[in-house]
Amino acid sequence: MPWNKEDYPDSLKNFTAPVRNKAIEIANVLLDEGYEEGRALAIATAQAKEWGENHDKQIRKKNH
Repeated sequence: MPWNKEDYPDSLKNFTAPVRNKAIEIANVLLDEGYEEGRALAIATAQAKEWGENHDKQIRKKNH
Protein backbone atom coordinates (compact mmCIF):
# COMPACT_ATOMS: atom_id res chain seq x y z
CA MET A 1 0.00 0.00 0.00
CA PRO A 2 1.58 3.30 -1.01
CA TRP A 3 1.96 5.89 1.73
CA ASN A 4 1.50 9.66 1.49
CA LYS A 5 1.89 12.80 3.60
CA GLU A 6 -1.40 12.19 5.40
CA ASP A 7 -1.27 8.39 5.65
CA TYR A 8 2.04 6.92 6.77
CA PRO A 9 3.29 4.36 9.31
CA ASP A 10 3.37 5.34 12.98
CA SER A 11 7.11 4.69 12.99
CA LEU A 12 7.57 7.89 10.97
CA LYS A 13 5.46 10.17 13.18
CA ASN A 14 8.40 11.58 15.19
CA PHE A 15 10.42 12.61 12.15
CA THR A 16 10.33 16.14 10.81
CA ALA A 17 8.22 16.60 7.69
CA PRO A 18 11.14 16.79 5.20
CA VAL A 19 12.72 13.58 6.49
CA ARG A 20 9.36 11.80 6.81
CA ASN A 21 8.40 12.81 3.27
CA LYS A 22 11.73 11.56 1.93
CA ALA A 23 11.18 8.23 3.74
CA ILE A 24 7.69 7.96 2.25
CA GLU A 25 9.05 8.72 -1.22
CA ILE A 26 11.82 6.10 -0.93
CA ALA A 27 9.52 3.47 0.62
CA ASN A 28 6.98 3.85 -2.18
CA VAL A 29 9.67 3.31 -4.81
CA LEU A 30 10.85 0.19 -2.99
CA LEU A 31 7.28 -1.11 -2.78
CA ASP A 32 6.93 -0.57 -6.53
CA GLU A 33 10.10 -2.61 -6.97
CA GLY A 34 8.56 -5.51 -5.06
CA TYR A 35 9.99 -5.06 -1.57
CA GLU A 36 7.89 -6.23 1.38
CA GLU A 37 6.42 -3.34 3.40
CA GLY A 38 8.51 -3.84 6.54
CA ARG A 39 11.76 -4.13 4.60
CA ALA A 40 10.91 -1.14 2.39
CA LEU A 41 10.16 0.95 5.46
CA ALA A 42 13.38 -0.05 7.23
CA ILE A 43 15.52 0.79 4.20
CA ALA A 44 13.63 4.01 3.52
CA THR A 45 13.93 5.18 7.13
CA ALA A 46 17.69 4.63 7.17
CA GLN A 47 18.16 6.36 3.82
CA ALA A 48 15.93 9.29 4.80
CA LYS A 49 17.92 9.82 8.01
CA GLU A 50 21.14 9.81 6.00
CA TRP A 51 19.59 12.22 3.46
CA GLY A 52 18.56 14.53 6.29
CA GLU A 53 22.03 14.50 7.82
CA ASN A 54 23.64 15.22 4.45
CA HIS A 55 21.26 18.16 3.88
CA ASP A 56 21.57 19.63 7.39
CA LYS A 57 17.96 18.84 8.17
CA GLN A 58 16.61 18.29 11.67
CA ILE A 59 15.82 14.56 11.78
CA ARG A 60 13.35 14.23 14.62
CA LYS A 61 10.71 16.57 15.97
CA LYS A 62 11.67 18.32 19.19
CA ASN A 63 9.89 17.05 22.29
CA HIS A 64 7.61 19.59 23.91
